[in-house]
Amino acid sequence: MPLSQPPYRPLATGFYHRDTVEIARALLGCRLTHAPPGGEPRSLVIVETEAYLGVADRAAHTWNARRTPRVAPMWGAGGYAYVYKVYGLHDCFNVVTREPGDPQAVLVRAGVPETWWRGEEVTRQELLRASGPGLFCRTLGITRQHSGLPLNGPELVMSRAPRRRFEVLVGTRIGVDYAGEHAGWPLRFAVAGCPAVTRAKSLTVR
Repeated sequence: MPLSQPPYRPLATGFYHRDTVEIARALLGCRLTHAPPGGEPRSLVIVETEAYLGVADRAAHTWNARRTPRVAPMWGAGGYAYVYKVYGLHDCFNVVTREPGDPQAVLVRAGVPETWWRGEEVTRQELLRASGPGLFCRTLGITRQHSGLPLNGPELVMSRAPRRRFEVLVGTRIGVDYAGEHAGWPLRFAVAGCPAVTRAKSLTVR
């Protein structure tokens, strides 16, 4: 039977209407749940993100006010999903931020099982299952058909995971060399000490 209520209390709408860089940091340690109709919900705790700052950011899909059917969710209100496919193979999940007309978003690059987040032992294979944006989507069963869905349920729910102290790693984004000097902006954030973080050696605690 489809779930009538989100499995966790979703984040407040106001969470998404702040500065995108602040949101990218604040999403670390949050839980994303995919509860498909008629299926079992799957959850991951977010451990790595990248901020994309819209029309002024050459690395963003909406740079220079680009509008296409694919990026339409980014032009809407914060608190919705933007999912795109790279290389025709991998789906990538983004959290839309800001107010309508300010098309910014945060890419989720990696997640971990909540059991590990709580301090329980898991196999290395399980821990790394969602290490990378494509693997994150594959593990949760998220595809482009979920682009534009709200993050307060019933199918996608962003919520607070159990509290855990951690330092934040900061560095440049991955795979955006085409963006020129914007590629050097320090807009990638990650949980220090987490093995699922990608290319962690290029990050520093800030």
